[in-house]
Amino acid sequence: MLNQTFVTEFILLGLSQNPKVEKILFVFFSLVYLLTIGGNMIIVVTIVYSPSLFGIPMYYFLSFLSFLDACISSVITPKMIIDFFYERKIISFECCMIQLFAVHFFAGAEVIVLSAMAYDRYVAICKPLHYSSIMNRRVCAILVGVAWAGGFLHAIIQNIFTLQLPFCGPNFIDHFICDLFPLLKLACTDTHIFVILVFANSGSICIIIFSLLVVSYGVILFSLRSHSSEGRRKALSTCGSHITVVLLFFVPCILIYAQKTSALSFEKNVFIFSHILTPLMNPIVYTFRNKEMKNAIWKMRKRLFNFPGKHFVI
Repeated sequence: MLNQTFVTEFILLGLSQNPKVEKILFVFFSLVYLLTIGGNMIIVVTIVYSPSLFGIPMYYFLSFLSFLDACISSVITPKMIIDFFYERKIISFECCMIQLFAVHFFAGAEVIVLSAMAYDRYVAICKPLHYSSIMNRRVCAILVGVAWAGGFLHAIIQNIFTLQLPFCGPNFIDHFICDLFPLLKLACTDTHIFVILVFANSGSICIIIFSLLVVSYGVILFSLRSHSSEGRRKALSTCGSHITVVLLFFVPCILIYAQKTSALSFEKNVFIFSHILTPLMNPIVYTFRNKEMKNAIWKMRKRLFNFPGKHFVI
């Protein structure tokens, strides 16, 4: 197909065209963004500067997950917040493609990191005697490298799909970011084959990996029968956090990309939850239920700000 793109910019319709509503949304999403960046960066800094945590694969992956959450939020939320001040929310074609690539790049990497975290828990619980030899630093670094490479491959495929589409007008996107389904609705050609390709690249990946994660956690929970009550309690607490994050990430993605048609109003709501609110909830899920993280954050706080006080005790 010849690339017959004539559109040089897109106009985002955003979440609302009501100025009063936009002011409320500006305050709300500004607060969400600040809390998201602050919470995730606290986790990253705490783990990186805590040798006792950074050497543990679970926390090594958690620091990477928090970094990816901060990146995803930064790709989406600042642009959306700034647009609340403008009646015409314009984004150039080039910036649209960059935003599309960045969102799928970081989200694709996060899928692999969540899979690595599930594998780490499987080895720790089901093969504890071989854990240190299997999950060594080299293996962890390779898994992180695979996450970067997998995210890049996934994002570049999505962009190649999109760049093959001719856009000759109109250029109004009923969304607050550039994403695949809103762009497909603007293409001046039959997009049936492209919808199938999006389903194969995004939807099927979400379903397959989510199914594998569910099976792996099922195996983990089944194997806990032979553990002591204290061991089961600690394992269930850790796995509970992972399962919560997996559900928060994968269920919205499946709702968006695993169907061949998608109502844009529904997609916008799900997108807000999965790409803006979920990165805020992940730090809460991992820190509020984790004694080691709470103690490490308290120590870091005292070391940086020289706050007096006793050691944080749960």
